[in-house]
Amino acid sequence: MAFVSPTESVEGAVIWLLVGFSVLTWGLALLKAAQFGRLKGQDKRFLKRFWTAPNLEAGAQISDSQPGAAARVASAGYAAIAVGEQGTPSDLAHAINHQDRLERALRQQIVRERRSLETGLAVVASIGSTSPFIGLFGTVWGIMEALKGISAAGSASLETVAGPIGSALVATGVGIAVAVPAVLVYNYFLRTLKLKAADLDDFAHDFYSLAQKSAFRVLAHPAARRAQGQTAVKEAS
Repeated sequence: MAFVSPTESVEGAVIWLLVGFSVLTWGLALLKAAQFGRLKGQDKRFLKRFWTAPNLEAGAQISDSQPGAAARVASAGYAAIAVGEQGTPSDLAHAINHQDRLERALRQQIVRERRSLETGLAVVASIGSTSPFIGLFGTVWGIMEALKGISAAGSASLETVAGPIGSALVATGVGIAVAVPAVLVYNYFLRTLKLKAADLDDFAHDFYSLAQKSAFRVLAHPAARRAQGQTAVKEAS
């Protein structure tokens, strides 16, 4: 039986596809590691400054000037309970119960942050779950082609069978080799995501307690006004 190059066969195409999946997995892993690492540093700096602020109003300026998920959650909270310079709601929309507005704003912002952090994880999960089956498909196809070649040659010796079958099994091995790191990467970042979401939940509870002491009202600040404007546009649309 003549040797068929992997690049000229279906099993060869399957192997190259799996190699592409592997490159994509490690690329996403590096991007997510950079994203979570940057976010961890941003939140650490913000929380350090926020908890040293003298009062809730002073913390508003900090949340406006700092990046990070926790700062965005705080800005959403400030926007929900912000009032006019005279301490009264600026319009009918903001005369709604500030307590309910704050709860909803904090919850929605945490959901948005979670969605942002989840980006790319579904791809890694799909690679981890489908790669073994794609590799198995390449193996089955390779075995089928090998058996056809053996039948055409009219010889079933060990040397004739072992070579083609062994080459076909490579696809399954590659599929498993691609799937294992993908599953590990997905599980690691999923756990990291859950821990970050839990940290944001804890911060939201603490922010809610601080807002409760001020009767769920703080003077408007630049970030709150911008957020109020964006909310009004969304509600109007």
